[in-house]
Amino acid sequence: MDEPTRIGVIGCGQISGIYFETARRMRNIEIIACADIVPEAVTFRAEMYGIPRRYTPEQLLADPDIEIVLNLTNPQAHAPVSLQILESGKSVYSEKPLATTCADGRRILDLAARMGLRVGCAPDTFLGGGIQTCKKLIEEGAIGTPVAAVAYFMSHGPEAWAFREPRPESPTRQSVTRKPPGYYFQPGVGPMFDMGPYYLTALAVLIGPFQRVTGSARITWPERPLGNPQFRVETPSHVVGVMDHVNGAVSTIITTTDVWPTDLPRIEIYGETGSLSVPDPNTFGGPVRLRRAGESGWTEIPLTHGYTTNSRGLGVADLARALRTGRPHRASGELAYHILEVMEGIHVASRENRHVEITSRFPMPAPLPTGLADGEID
Repeated sequence: MDEPTRIGVIGCGQISGIYFETARRMRNIEIIACADIVPEAVTFRAEMYGIPRRYTPEQLLADPDIEIVLNLTNPQAHAPVSLQILESGKSVYSEKPLATTCADGRRILDLAARMGLRVGCAPDTFLGGGIQTCKKLIEEGAIGTPVAAVAYFMSHGPEAWAFREPRPESPTRQSVTRKPPGYYFQPGVGPMFDMGPYYLTALAVLIGPFQRVTGSARITWPERPLGNPQFRVETPSHVVGVMDHVNGAVSTIITTTDVWPTDLPRIEIYGETGSLSVPDPNTFGGPVRLRRAGESGWTEIPLTHGYTTNSRGLGVADLARALRTGRPHRASGELAYHILEVMEGIHVASRENRHVEITSRFPMPAPLPTGLADGEID
């Protein structure tokens, strides 16, 4: 039980740095190998983080010491790589989204079930102190029964931010770890598939699963000035969704890269007796603000849980703990598939001018215990 679970990483690009950093903090996991189709990226990450085994993807999958493989490839590769990982007899934790289509997502879950393996998937930001505090407030009745929510990701696009490597990171920047220009506007990416998982996962965890969606989506500019020549936009860049939860609450989401800055909140949840301002779901911390009926202003609520700094990879540690103990893991493949079905459903609803029924459900993730020390998971 005390021996760290051995992790292998496939994909040593932009996002991998923070996963390596978090793995250093967590006591129950150890990254022992990394792989990428770009050998220079493997060398860069292995030298930066002292990873002993430098592999091709095929070599990593053949290593019998590895128990979980962390799939940090690009979105279009998530499904084929995750399927290969499962076929090798190892559990998988994937970056979001689980896949770019529900058909591929279902293949992943079905194969895992046949093999007796686990599937985990980002985002795990809902395990951070900010959203865990919000979950505790809702469960304690701070705003009464939720009746509605709004979620906004409003931006003018990746020209300013999408290709920056997350921190903490080495002062040395290497082009081998960066995504190419135009990546953000390929099918399977765009603002909904890239940022929507953070917002929709938070809503699902805080309010409950979705049962029906509709929406509108558009490509505002067919080309974006990300280089010379300009890059074609191949997926909707402004997406609006309306989602009915199973419990009757109605949520609205906008994800866009087509607007200039606004003062809209990230997420607000409206209950029968008050309102809750939820922090940026792309982060782990606060602030969390509460305003009950009849109050003249918002009150900032102290965070009740830890993991308030960037802790991407916390879900991997939770999956590893679940493998050891037999309990369910929190950032589950079923949750990720449910969010994928919602995102795909919003796009289908826009194209076909209708509502789309959401048929999947997921086990509600158990709250994290309060009082966990940094590096612990339970």
